[in-house]
Amino acid sequence: MTGQDSDKSRIRDAATVILMRRDGDVPRILMGQRGAAAAFMPSKFVFPGGAMDAADRAFAAGWPLDPDSAARLALHSDPDLAEALVLAGIRETFEETGLALGVPGVVAGTVPESWRRFAALGLRPATEALRFVFRAITPPGRPRRFDARFFLADAGAIAGDPDDLSRASGELSHLTWIGLDEARGLEMPFITEVVLAEIAEILRMGADGRPVPFFRHLEKRSEFISL
Repeated sequence: MTGQDSDKSRIRDAATVILMRRDGDVPRILMGQRGAAAAFMPSKFVFPGGAMDAADRAFAAGWPLDPDSAARLALHSDPDLAEALVLAGIRETFEETGLALGVPGVVAGTVPESWRRFAALGLRPATEALRFVFRAITPPGRPRRFDARFFLADAGAIAGDPDDLSRASGELSHLTWIGLDEARGLEMPFITEVVLAEIAEILRMGADGRPVPFFRHLEKRSEFISL
């Protein structure tokens, strides 16, 4: 997770990617464990992801997005953030796992520093491969608060070997491809459990036309609404 901020109390826009692999007996997702000393969700198993930063906004250049996802990302949000949020998910996944969600292509213009290693692979971000499936805001009182958008992406969008995790940053340990049923036995945040249940329903029912759940907090209560 990059782009740390001195004001830890404000809600920061963030993106998380659920990579889905279907080349075995059961669908598998990629998860890793946060460090025990981490200020946010220590020792928990999570999906790759982190805060959007200025470089993601600077790198936005009209990359293609899944149309339904773009429309739903704009609801109850700044529509100009959609592309930068997708880019944040791709960047954070690359940093934390070493896996590049990209397609061959030359990136024109100035490339922000945090994107140079990705662009050096001769790839442009596969922004159209990410499907917006969940949104959640961290409850009040936590040491860090994020407005996180969760994206589902097929492992077929990875440029290279999905088993090659040698370029991972080390921020997430025990990175592993794991079936959904097995993943439920891991120690994970409540919201990750909820997202796993949503992914299971998407696998069962399909994603087309399915509303995107949004977990938010009002003055005196928390609620789920649909986007």
